[in-house]
Amino acid sequence: MLAGIYPVGMKIASDYFKDGLGKSLGFLVGALVLGTAFPHLLRTLTTAFPWKSLIYATSALSLIGAGSVFIFVPNGPFRMAGQKFDLSASFSGFKNSNFRSVAFGYFGHMWELYTFWAFLPGMLLFYNSKHPASSLNVSLFSFLIIASGALSCIAGGLLSQKFGAKRIATIALAVSGLCCLLSSLFLFIDSVYLFVSFLLIWGLSATADSPLFSSLVAKNAPERLRGTSLTLVNCIGFTITIISIQVINYLAKAFNSPYIYMVLAIGPALGLLALLKDKNKKVC
Repeated sequence: MLAGIYPVGMKIASDYFKDGLGKSLGFLVGALVLGTAFPHLLRTLTTAFPWKSLIYATSALSLIGAGSVFIFVPNGPFRMAGQKFDLSASFSGFKNSNFRSVAFGYFGHMWELYTFWAFLPGMLLFYNSKHPASSLNVSLFSFLIIASGALSCIAGGLLSQKFGAKRIATIALAVSGLCCLLSSLFLFIDSVYLFVSFLLIWGLSATADSPLFSSLVAKNAPERLRGTSLTLVNCIGFTITIISIQVINYLAKAFNSPYIYMVLAIGPALGLLALLKDKNKKVC
């Protein structure tokens, strides 16, 4: 159901903003990232309550959000009428080399992002076990690190207006891929300040490209299939996320080693390869 929120929300944003889509999606995805982080903050504030109270609270907030969209958000001025369902048309965007490039870049990004978020508390717990003096509050720092991505989404959207969405997305993907490779080094570093700073940089870079890729997909998709293309690319991306989480989970059980997080670099590496394969491509 979460995968169903992203493309529809992005389609609504594209219905309101014909120009400056990267900026608008930056704010939209920033809100989604903050929402992803928020349960960790609730957990920090409700430690005296049973764990079920956290589920009740997040469910209630989800219902409030759904009701707010339904009541207060009408159709945008640039909305295109829906077309008759055609499965073959769903993949027509991949015939365009620019569309393929940004879609594969997004797929590489998704291999890393949600798995990083899912295992972030585990990284913090591992660090506490190796450095008992640090005593990091796992829930609080999970919130801060994930929520920092909301700021980078907004910043990425604003920077894309000056430097181009593809350039900013490429830089962010490269930095987050480097963080994947350096993860094992920082999990053993003695300075808790350097460790937290590293995770914040990872949290910022891992999400900065998310709205930019969505903007690039929307811009390079066939105009009348923009919503369909966003939905398809997001669905494939979330499928990759499921695989990535299961791979890291299997490796964690099989090897119980912090070096497993280096596997996440595979996604950014392949994504960068797709983005940079043809430097002559005119992707904004």
